[in-house]
Amino acid sequence: MIPTLLGVTVITFAIINLAPGSPIEQKIQQLKFGGMGESAGGDASSSKDSAVSSEVIEALKKQYGFDQPVHMRYWIWLKNLSKLDFGESFTYEEPVLGLIISKFPVSLQFGIISLFLSYLVCIVLGVAKAVNNGTTFDHVSSFLIFAMYSIPGFMLAILLLVFFAGGGFFDWFPLGELYSDGYDELGTWDKIVDRVHHFILPLICYMIGSFTVLTMLMKNSLLEEIKKDYIRTARAKGLSEKMVYLKHGLRNALIPIVTGIGGFLTIFFAGSILLETIFQLDGMGLLSYQAVLERDYNVIMGLIFIQSALMLIGNLISDIAYVVVDPRIDFS
Repeated sequence: MIPTLLGVTVITFAIINLAPGSPIEQKIQQLKFGGMGESAGGDASSSKDSAVSSEVIEALKKQYGFDQPVHMRYWIWLKNLSKLDFGESFTYEEPVLGLIISKFPVSLQFGIISLFLSYLVCIVLGVAKAVNNGTTFDHVSSFLIFAMYSIPGFMLAILLLVFFAGGGFFDWFPLGELYSDGYDELGTWDKIVDRVHHFILPLICYMIGSFTVLTMLMKNSLLEEIKKDYIRTARAKGLSEKMVYLKHGLRNALIPIVTGIGGFLTIFFAGSILLETIFQLDGMGLLSYQAVLERDYNVIMGLIFIQSALMLIGNLISDIAYVVVDPRIDFS
């Protein structure tokens, strides 16, 4: 895990430094445009005033640490990382770690709810489809989940806002954000209702495509499991089909599903640039997008490092979950 994590940081650091448009260039452009704006009142020396001197450029490089070669900057970043210091954001001018933590609540709420509902619905629906394999219920449910899978989340978001959020049809839901303007003045129960009211449309868009893969994986895994000899033995003993499916087949059928359990750690970074823009949600997706646009190297590195670490830890948890579900698995 450690060599992999270091490899990710080395490659990421190299790529963002090779990409055109550094934070220094962004600052220089701001200074130039600022100079032009101040002298726009008919002053013929506007172009001269808007020029940035070499002394200012060197001062900016020293301020942001760009007076050092790339490998030295990476080494300094790595040493600061040991103290969980990701540096300061060039755009927001505040510590990167504090900035990322400030965006957690939005992504965390949608991530936890999406993960819980996805697994809850998909496991139950997958089992029901396996038990009723080939029936009308199976065919209709397959058509519906594949139809949902084909709908882009951002397109659905626009349609939902137009039809159900005061776009000329129904005014049942708010246009966006996480809560109403007078949220702080509401009682506890009213706050819960207000949050749920704001969460419904974005949550539908977050989850619209996540049901299909898990549901079909659950169904096919269970169908494959009930063809095995131990299931035939259970049936021969006179056990009911319900007992055969749920007690004997389900546990082993859950093994492929367990592979995604470790992904729950990445819910801290759940986010969609388009959905967060459409629903006015200030979360991790929007922060990532803005950091790339502004060439905010420290924010980009902080986000990628934390995401990579969580992903690797999640993979380890998935391996452990394998053994819990099926003790026959041995990684030694």
